Amino acid sequence: MYAVLLPLLPLLTTLIVAVGDDASRRLRTQLAAFPIGAAFCGTLATLYIVATQGPISIRFYDPASLAALTFPIGLYIDRLSAVMMVLISGVGTVIYVYSVGYLYQDPHEPRYLSLIGIATFVLLCMVSSANLMMLFLFWQLLSYLLYLLAHNHSHAATLHGAFRTFTLLRVGDVAFLSGIILAHSLYGTLEFQELFTRAANTSITLTPLPGWEISGPTAVTLLLFIGGMSKSAQFPLHFWLPRSLYAPTPVHALLHAGIINAGGFLINRLAPLFGLSSTTLHVAFVVGTLTAILGATMMLAQNDIKKTLGFSTIGQMGYMIMECGLGAFSLATFHLVAHGLFKATVFLNCGNVIHKARQEPHVPHVDRHEEEENFSPLTWSTGFVTTLAIPLVILLVTHGVLRIPLLESQGTVIFLFFIWLTSSQAILTLTRLRAIASWKVSSAMLVTLLFVVFVYLFAVESFTAFLYPNPAEVAAYFRAADLPDRLFDAIVLVATVMTVLSWCYLYMRAHGRTVRMPGWISRWVQGGRNGLYVLFMNRLYTDELYQHLGKTAMHTIHRFDKRERGWSR
Repeated sequence: MYAVLLPLLPLLTTLIVAVGDDASRRLRTQLAAFPIGAAFCGTLATLYIVATQGPISIRFYDPASLAALTFPIGLYIDRLSAVMMVLISGVGTVIYVYSVGYLYQDPHEPRYLSLIGIATFVLLCMVSSANLMMLFLFWQLLSYLLYLLAHNHSHAATLHGAFRTFTLLRVGDVAFLSGIILAHSLYGTLEFQELFTRAANTSITLTPLPGWEISGPTAVTLLLFIGGMSKSAQFPLHFWLPRSLYAPTPVHALLHAGIINAGGFLINRLAPLFGLSSTTLHVAFVVGTLTAILGATMMLAQNDIKKTLGFSTIGQMGYMIMECGLGAFSLATFHLVAHGLFKATVFLNCGNVIHKARQEPHVPHVDRHEEEENFSPLTWSTGFVTTLAIPLVILLVTHGVLRIPLLESQGTVIFLFFIWLTSSQAILTLTRLRAIASWKVSSAMLVTLLFVVFVYLFAVESFTAFLYPNPAEVAAYFRAADLPDRLFDAIVLVATVMTVLSWCYLYMRAHGRTVRMPGWISRWVQGGRNGLYVLFMNRLYTDELYQHLGKTAMHTIHRFDKRERGWSR
């Protein structure tokens, strides 16, 4: 029963901050860090217990009773939930402690710190929910908290962004609730394990339109996936995230490390259900891939540090959803945890960078002497050869030494491809270290390569075995997500060629080398008002498009309303 106390400890933080007079305000805000820190220690202990003794299940309702739909409160903590609870409580503790000093002069600091405690409580309850209805209830609370955490509602742009966020998330929530209703009507339960069992053992086909048939798991998971799309800012439901960037910097650390991961957690929580629908997994792959490409591209065209980080998160969430669509659920969870820790750290430091830039206008400072560093053949050769050699070496080792049948397992190729892609991206960033001796940069490249390879091998072996101990279950997810062989091979080939060519182009341009390129490509990429740069800098004009659609919809509704009331036009 001690597990029930873990989500409640952040509420104690909120209570300590909110109750008291101004004279003791500073002391209370400092003391309130201890309950949320205790929650982090408790989740670490829970993770150990769950890993050694099995899941923890606590219910305050009867699953067989209809009353479970009105009071579905209970806890189900398995390894996935325990990992997420450690991430949320750990990041929440750091953010709270940072916020105590960051907002100490803000007159509304108690309200803000109280909301941090409430948000941590809601996130812990969501990831440890015992059933789908409880998960949805706390999912809803997160949407309300995103509005409240904007904090500075007296600022017009902040208030407008918070309202847009709240409104758009309602679209995904309607689809999420529709999926819950459909799941209960088809399978008669919202308990996770029982829902998975009934869906696997029951063959149900729906006919939404004449001549169009869809399986029960596909219909349910598509609706639930739309809910996950909105919360995780997937294209085309992504534009609420850049609009929320007026909130205090610690809020973004919590948002990008915890709240926005809700979509990825939802898919992983319901992995056995999503694994029954190849159609939904393929849709997730397409949406995730498109979001990753567009998010990363729009990130490169922004001129504001917080918007750059915001679109970076959109791109990373796209990678995570794409990994789910490929059946690599454990890789998606590993990505989720790693990105949460990284982005929380970046956003907390972002506030210091912004403050320093305001105090010192010459920051960031560029040394022209360093910028004109000569081309380094050793650095170029190391990076280029390493980038090209990684796929060949990994394929030979895995296929020849480890005896892994690559041609029979797209899942294995996915893991290996991500190892290579991540290594190439990491090595590419090192090519810009031109003020250091080339042999040091080359050594850093090789060390980076080894680090990335070992981290991904850990994700493949240890983390996958930890989250999904049954190898047959993992294999089933990959089989469900299998793409047609020719399409899969084409995707891998195109991505490989594009990555290598991009690596060469950026490295040579960074070192002042001339790159011959057809004129129509230059005009297409940088060609004035119609160029891709302008298009992505303006975020594909999605804000204007949705605003126009909203005005058109409201105008149509008003016309119908006037006609029904008998008013003249």
